[in-house]
Amino acid sequence: MVRYVMKRILQFIPVVLFVAFLIFTILYFVPGDPARSVAGEMATEEQLAMVREQLGLNKPYIVRLGIFMRNTFLHLDFGTSYITGVKISDELFRRLPRTLILGLSSWLIGVVIGIPLGVTAGVNQNKFSDRICMFLALIEVSMPQFWLGLLLVLLFSVRLGWLPSSGLDTPWHYVLPAIAGAFNGLASNARQARSAMLEVIRSDYITTARAKGISRNKVIYKHALPNALFPIITTSSVGLAHICGGSVVIEAVFGIPGVGMYLKTAVGARDYPVVQARVVILAVIFAAIMLAVDILYAFIDPKIKARYAGTAKRKARVSADDSEK
Repeated sequence: MVRYVMKRILQFIPVVLFVAFLIFTILYFVPGDPARSVAGEMATEEQLAMVREQLGLNKPYIVRLGIFMRNTFLHLDFGTSYITGVKISDELFRRLPRTLILGLSSWLIGVVIGIPLGVTAGVNQNKFSDRICMFLALIEVSMPQFWLGLLLVLLFSVRLGWLPSSGLDTPWHYVLPAIAGAFNGLASNARQARSAMLEVIRSDYITTARAKGISRNKVIYKHALPNALFPIITTSSVGLAHICGGSVVIEAVFGIPGVGMYLKTAVGARDYPVVQARVVILAVIFAAIMLAVDILYAFIDPKIKARYAGTAKRKARVSADDSEK
């Protein structure tokens, strides 16, 4: 088991390094001159050359890549913004808690509502409740987030005046963005839960449990649901990683000064260090969540336990035979 956990942890490192290398390389070869955004459209060639030298844009690709990788992973320094001159790490860590709170709130809504919805649909296949649940899930997954966010603002802020439409001054400001951000995840969780339950309840051990006269609720929640949780956990964890990375659309619609809004502003201004930092942070969050899920699987999945336990026993036997020889 320890070998499996260590293996997954070691796989975490090259993933993040490769993402950092990839985003730097892409932005290096993207057409356009960041120095022009900093110096202004009326800047002369001499002024542009001076700005490039100040920002280090006149150095070769390999030198800039080495500086970027060294500062990012050895010093945890993302540099400063081309436009504002503020340290990117300070700005990111100031904005990140807002994005994480919003993302976790949306994720919890999607899990608490979506999974029971999918389980209900799965155990009542082709019945009225199944059709209603899947119809609702289809509507939820089809609605664009910006359109849904605008509808929520028009209804609950403009028309009814119940909730604020933008900003994060009070906890009530999180309600509408969290609901708007939860819909796609809710629908994905519901569809995945239904699919997983349909696969499990057709298994032989479920048929055997029913034949023994075990109650329907006990068969569903004690035997079927625990075995259907693995694909559901995977889908939910991927959704959590995406949401916590920063939803550009939700933050733009509701005027939330989070990581997503920071990225949107940086892309428009060709503020490449901010874009690079945000992508690296997203890669770390995504990889960390998937690592946590893999470690969780290692402790709850008997197949993984058996495979690595069997490998350890075989190696122990080989070592014992070698010592006897």
